Amino acid sequence: MQVRPALKGRPDGSLPDSVDGTGTLPAATPDTRMRGSALVTAFPPAARARRAALLGVVCVGLTAALTACGEEQPPDPDKGTNGVGRLRASAIEAKARNAARDAESVRLSGTVVSKGRSYKLDMRLKEDGGTGSVTSEDSTFELLRIEDELFMKAGADFWDHGAEQPTESDETAAGKLEDKYVKVPDGDPAYDQLRGFTDKDVLLDGLLGLHGKLAKGDRRKVGGVRTIEVTGGKGTGGSLAVSLIGTPYPLKLERAGDAGVVRLADWDEGFTLEAPDKDETVDYGGRLPKTSDGAS
Repeated sequence: MQVRPALKGRPDGSLPDSVDGTGTLPAATPDTRMRGSALVTAFPPAARARRAALLGVVCVGLTAALTACGEEQPPDPDKGTNGVGRLRASAIEAKARNAARDAESVRLSGTVVSKGRSYKLDMRLKEDGGTGSVTSEDSTFELLRIEDELFMKAGADFWDHGAEQPTESDETAAGKLEDKYVKVPDGDPAYDQLRGFTDKDVLLDGLLGLHGKLAKGDRRKVGGVRTIEVTGGKGTGGSLAVSLIGTPYPLKLERAGDAGVVRLADWDEGFTLEAPDKDETVDYGGRLPKTSDGAS
């Protein structure tokens, strides 16, 4: 005969709730108690630990999401641009050169110092010619080139050598040439020099070069257009502002050694070159008269 351990009953002789009528213990269940008018279930320690861990993960994730939403992200400087600002300095300069070379026309204005002389330029240039004005020292003249035909137009003070007391022959010559389109003979020593001011490729190839190690510089606006700067030799070798909008054209050049500042605008905006009327033209022959600018 099997003897069961004695179970301590209640004062009224009934068995404890944990023992059924057969004297065996039921399966473990959460302890359920009344808290006020609410029924509360007490979970085992392991279940409480798992629930706490799950709540911790949810809270951490929610906190991170709310923090990310609340933080203001730094603006992307290349948003809405042509993307060249992300490139290396050498690649930016190369793209600017290629864009300038491929363009059909441009307006170039500013100051250029060459061989000790300062020139103020305002030229519109295209593949087959150019037109505009050049100021050197105290004299100003206009240039017009169509293909290989080159004309110069200037006032009397340009043609009379700029003398305080011009000779009679100077005054006569100046009177004939004043405000006329004087054809520059291609055999004249001044032809190549003057033609260079009207040649898009010659001017741009000579102006756009930077010297020294290239680096990316500041971002700023030139003529209202967002640009990125490329510098040479930490700025001593010149700087070039390249457009961040549309085609990466060069928009501003500061030449090395304080050799001038040039702005480049109106890229690919076409214009017409027209030869002057015959009554506005003077063909001086095989050689121009010597001028105050020393052009011939």
